[in-house]
Amino acid sequence: MKETYRKKALFLSFATVIYNIVEGVVAVIVGFLTNSSALFAFGLDSFIESLSGSVMIWRFGKPRDFEDEERVEQKARKLVAYTFFILAAYVFYDATSQLLAREEPEKSLFGIVIAVLSLLIMPSLAVAKRRTGEQLKSKSLIADSQQTFACVIMSGTLLLGVGLNYAFGLWWADPVAGIAIGLLLLHEGKEALEEEEDE
Repeated sequence: MKETYRKKALFLSFATVIYNIVEGVVAVIVGFLTNSSALFAFGLDSFIESLSGSVMIWRFGKPRDFEDEERVEQKARKLVAYTFFILAAYVFYDATSQLLAREEPEKSLFGIVIAVLSLLIMPSLAVAKRRTGEQLKSKSLIADSQQTFACVIMSGTLLLGVGLNYAFGLWWADPVAGIAIGLLLLHEGKEALEEEEDE
């Protein structure tokens, strides 16, 4: 039974990586072309989510004995936690710079489409990873599922920021949404590290 869940965790991790690489490439390109810090930050988050998924592929890539599994589990959990901080640092820099310089992003219907697609796809993936993590008693996979849930919230934030700019011309909503995404990432990273320290 455990082997079945390990394979399921591996499948979900591959699905996460593939989807997020495609989403990230598209979001970063469109974000760069339209000067949208929220969309660009969202695309970078997709790459970080891919990194987190890659850690999970490494974590569940092969069966391990108990001691090796515990060591790999702890290392994987730390790596997942640090991925939040990597992205948050850049997001704050980019969004704050755009806000202070009053750089107005172009209106992006494509950004709205990306956000809606993510809101439709990511919740199911997050729930499946959490349930599988609970079955395996894997805190690293549960932490990874929390990052996927964070991606859902970021999708909503992106939709709000890009949507307000698109519909009403509120250019500042885009970088403010980027800053909100950065704050969420810091919170998630802090929680993941605190869980590690409580062990």
